[in-house]
Amino acid sequence: MEREIMNNLLFWKNKENRKPLILTGVRQCGKTYILKKFGEKHFKNCVYINLERDPQISDIFNYNFNVKRIIQDISNLCLIPEFDINTTLLIIDEIQFNPKAITSLKYFYEDLPQLAVIGAGSLLGVSIREEGASFPVGKVERLQMYPMNFKEFLFAIDNGTTINRINENKLDEPLPNYLLDKLNTEYTNYLFVGGMPEVVKSWINNKNLVEVNKIQDDIISGYENDFSRHCPKNELSNIKLIWHSIPEQLAKENNKFVFSRVKKSARAKDLEKSITWLIDAGLIHVVSKIKSPQIPLSFSNDSSAYKVYLSDVGLLTRIANFTLRSLMEKDEATGGFRGSLSENYINNELVSQGYKTYFWRSDNSAELDFLIENDNKIIPIEVKANMNTKAKSYDVFVKKYKPEIGFKFSLLNIGVNKKNDNTSYSLPLALAYEIGKYIAK
Repeated sequence: MEREIMNNLLFWKNKENRKPLILTGVRQCGKTYILKKFGEKHFKNCVYINLERDPQISDIFNYNFNVKRIIQDISNLCLIPEFDINTTLLIIDEIQFNPKAITSLKYFYEDLPQLAVIGAGSLLGVSIREEGASFPVGKVERLQMYPMNFKEFLFAIDNGTTINRINENKLDEPLPNYLLDKLNTEYTNYLFVGGMPEVVKSWINNKNLVEVNKIQDDIISGYENDFSRHCPKNELSNIKLIWHSIPEQLAKENNKFVFSRVKKSARAKDLEKSITWLIDAGLIHVVSKIKSPQIPLSFSNDSSAYKVYLSDVGLLTRIANFTLRSLMEKDEATGGFRGSLSENYINNELVSQGYKTYFWRSDNSAELDFLIENDNKIIPIEVKANMNTKAKSYDVFVKKYKPEIGFKFSLLNIGVNKKNDNTSYSLPLALAYEIGKYIAK
């Protein structure tokens, strides 16, 4: 399956002063697959080693940081007759299982810069924070990989036919009804399938949600096993409680993360380390509150008030045991979660495009789902799960802060509303991947 991160990897390969690359990302988001494919496609030779699966190879990094020796030992153990440092990609997978292998990247950069080296691992973010001093600051580049976003999912469904048809449409013009219906259908499917490559592949081949759910259950079980294996023992209980509380937190009308919903009488400082661990593991995204929007947004965020979203919307629906019938019904019992599910989807789409997301809440309780910044502009975003695009909080924000551009996402077609100096786009939820084009326009 095609992944957009391939372009980032190719850009890294062609840099004049290339450093070793560290690829982080949640377990089973496709890191190993894409790195092997990248190596096969863009290098004459590709050497792959896995430090979890082969302790003997991992031990190579324990003696010293002589990179020529390390390369020779890898060649001997892997029976590689010729290791041309100018045409070879070295992939060190599950590199977090040996902190010295992480440190060795500094010496690959200093002593053997001709060799392209990538270290990857599913809990590498956790390991980097824990190792701290041994991390080769300034000697490596970092790249984050996420589950498949909706554009990648849509491309996998029909090999880009729908995306190509959308590209033929002018940005400001409504889509033909058949195309909008197709997009909304696939968007709904994506809410349940999500972006884990194995899950997406199963869905494409079988169109069977039962099979999808089995694979998702295995992935979720693997994550929960990682808690026990890799997190600090004194944080294990809190990490599990936070993880299982997220669907409940999102189902509340005010889906701000409330510590007492995790543990009675819990305070921020009690759960801070556990939340940080889940962030570093790539499992959650935290969206902080902005009270007074100004550039840069990071200077005015309130880190004590935030929302927590899962990194994969399909896993969220599975953990919450949310069904297609629940999504289609309009009763109050599932209304809050339907809205939060759409917010989770939009947040993941924005994050995958490189945006840092925030939300805004005024003193008089008006609340805007997301704020992002681009080219020194603050951009408000409102998310609606269904056809309703009435957005009181969005209107309050626009009137007060007068942004040049803003977005309302729903199941409705493309629409444009220009008022004074503001241009507000109404876009289908499924077109969130196009937001950069509208901002550029």
